[in-house]
Formats: sequence, structure tokens, C-alpha cells
Amino acid sequence: MPEPATVAIRVWDLPTRIFHWTLALAVAGSVLSAKIGGDAMVWHFRLGYLVLTLLAFRIVWGLVGGRWSRFVRFAYAPATLLRYLRGRAAPQEQLDVGHSPTGALSVFALLGVLLVQLGTGLVADDEIANQGPLNRFVGSDTVMSATSWHKGWGQWLVLALVALHIAAIAFYLLKKNTNLVQPMLTGDKPLPPGTPGSADGAPQRVLALLLVALCAGLATWVSRQG
Repeated sequence: MPEPATVAIRVWDLPTRIFHWTLALAVAGSVLSAKIGGDAMVWHFRLGYLVLTLLAFRIVWGLVGGRWSRFVRFAYAPATLLRYLRGRAAPQEQLDVGHSPTGALSVFALLGVLLVQLGTGLVADDEIANQGPLNRFVGSDTVMSATSWHKGWGQWLVLALVALHIAAIAFYLLKKNTNLVQPMLTGDKPLPPGTPGSADGAPQRVLALLLVALCAGLATWVSRQG
């Protein structure tokens, strides 16, 4: 009996999938609450601490998580990126199993911009009623610059990267007939037999829960510094 061309391979472990969708909702809620203002700013801060928890978790999970969630698996060299863009990648490189080279750029850019947006928010001061919990640890010039970035270019850059992310998903679906959303829901992708998968059993999930608890503790500590 011939071997099937593809089989379901676990690419995205459950912690990575939960992180992805929770971060998407938290960022959307954070932007919306900031636009509403007033009493909704309470939720802006709460969601900000949730984003802090999630980003701290993702940084650690990028070191110890499932195979395809680890940074080392999608930190590509410039030469690899160019080869991929030219369509010259070798099948054994497995560049389309997890994050592709172009997808990796999007992921790193979004994580980096969110970290900057979070950091500036933690020290910002709108000079009305809202002040970041770490505001007292920095000088007035830093506060002014951070507030300006957080309320201006920072939020627009986040929205632009999110829009680019969504556009890329639509492009892959419509032009390449590749559904990038489904694997992030189910965890599995149809791939050639023998493709290594990500560990996603009880030990990994318990570890993820412990890491989330530690990261939530960090966020709680930060929130109490104000």
C-alpha cells in the first residue's frame, strides 16, 4: 500500500495556540478601551497586564516550548530568507512547517513592537487620571517621550502590523490555497510523513501552566509598583 503524501503533524502545541488567540483578543480589547477612554481605561490597564503576562510567557516558551514554537526554529539567516523569496529553498529545510522566513519576520516585528508599546505604557502619564505603574522610576523627559510614542506612533504601528498579519493570512488562503488559521486552531498541519512534530502532551502543558503562573505573578508585581 503506497505511503500517503501527507499526514497530520502536530505543529502548534496547545500553549502556543492559546497564547496566540488570547494575545489577539487582549490587544484588540486594549486598543478599543483606549479609544473609549474614561472608565474603560481600567480595562486598558488590566489588559495591558495580561499582555505583559502573555509576552513574558512567549519569550520563555520560545526557549522551552514545542519544536516549532521555539525561536531557534524560525530565526532564519538573511541568506535563507533570500533563498526562500526566490523559491530556491530545499524541501529538507522545512521552511513552511512552522513559521516561514517571511512569517518569522512578521512574528518578531509584532512581538518587538508590542514589547515597546507595553514598556512605554508602563511609564506613561496622560497628566489627567492615568499613570503607568513604573512611572515614578523614570525621569520626566522619558515619561513625555514614552507617552507620546504610546499614544501616537506606537499604537498605529501595532495596528499596521496586525493589518499586515491579516493580509498575509488572506493572501496565503486566496493565492496559495493555504489555510494558516486552521492549524492555529487544531494544532495540526498536513505534512509529508516523517516531518518532526512538536511535543504537546501533559508534561508540556503542565510546564506551560507553571510558566503562566510565574509570568502572571510578575505582571501582578509590576501593577503594584504604581
